[in-house]
Amino acid sequence: MSYVPRLKAEYKSRVVSALTEEFGYSNIMQVPKLQKIVVSKGVGAAIADKKLIDYALEELATITGQKPIATLSKKDVANFKLRKGMPIGVMVTLRGEKMYEFLDRLVTASLPRVRDFNGIKANGFDGRGNYNLGITEQIIYPEINIDKVNKIGGMDIAFVTSADTDKEAKSLLGELGLPFKKN
Repeated sequence: MSYVPRLKAEYKSRVVSALTEEFGYSNIMQVPKLQKIVVSKGVGAAIADKKLIDYALEELATITGQKPIATLSKKDVANFKLRKGMPIGVMVTLRGEKMYEFLDRLVTASLPRVRDFNGIKANGFDGRGNYNLGITEQIIYPEINIDKVNKIGGMDIAFVTSADTDKEAKSLLGELGLPFKKN
């Protein structure tokens, strides 16, 4: 028997039936699912110091367990001394087992380490069933050694679901363990 992540097994056993009951789906294929998680980090200071991109790539690889890519600027901006094709950020797209593992670690280990944490805001939905979450400090992840961090920075996490509405997506992510604030 091969390894199955905890959240993936929970999705198949509990979440599908809970969402089917809540929204009255007639077919199991109608139940929304998590398609991918995109973790991105902007490194605007990399214009002056090229090593910052390498640090960001290393940190994101440590956090996600997958090799990220550097994102390049699309056009010249003279005011910022930015040229087309310069690396200004890093990103990684997680799917399958690694996606569920990352979500599990985010919910159980990382988010509780945020100072004065009382839930994530529920207004990060885009109207098409996707959720965006911003994190201000990368040191909330237990994988990061605080002594080796050269600059504290945030990152954006996008949860892409197959849900048609924000209500369905919020129910799916809530069932998977994301702690939304009670309004």
